[in-house]
Amino acid sequence: MLQAVNIRKRYGSLEVLKGIDLTIEKSEIVSIVGSSGAGKSTLLHILGTLDDPDAGEVLYEGESISSLKRADMARFRNRHIGFVFQFHNLLPEFTALENVCLPAYLAGRSEKETRVRARELLGMLNLDRRADHKPSEMSGGEQQRTAVARALINSPEIIFADEPSGNLDSQNAQDLHQIFFLLRKELGQTFVIVTHNDQLAEMADRKVVMKDGYIIEQSR
Repeated sequence: MLQAVNIRKRYGSLEVLKGIDLTIEKSEIVSIVGSSGAGKSTLLHILGTLDDPDAGEVLYEGESISSLKRADMARFRNRHIGFVFQFHNLLPEFTALENVCLPAYLAGRSEKETRVRARELLGMLNLDRRADHKPSEMSGGEQQRTAVARALINSPEIIFADEPSGNLDSQNAQDLHQIFFLLRKELGQTFVIVTHNDQLAEMADRKVVMKDGYIIEQSR
């Protein structure tokens, strides 16, 4: 589904990625681990088209997406990719339902169909009773599950998650991890997850270990 070929990235004099090759298969859950500064988040952002590589390319289903113009890249991202971050980034003035709907509205989807789909996703994530609550009225775990629903609203082929359980207590983190595998089972969802959580990393189909800008190990 997704392939990174000889990805390099530098910030000033600091070379963060030093020639990364990585392939992601459909419906695969891949964890990326390593110490701080290893290049994990930088790689995730480049794979997710949030940042550009200095060299190399990213291919989606065999087609290079690295050379897309900004507007085309944004449309591609909105249609094919979902994101979940450590800090859920929900808009505080909107309800859970409204937050989930936003990416679909940006994609030009009808309000009626979007709201139906958003309620389905919230129900799947046990948030039926929280649909009309604002983030300040929800727990951390509920907010993060709302962020997962938002990532799913446009039925993306792949979801990138950057420390998704890093801001949660152990029980909520475990619940979130189980949700990822449930979504893979029910929707065929593909996940690439940067994490410091050893349990989640070991649960993944494949664990990718990074150090000093290189992939040094991959294990299943």
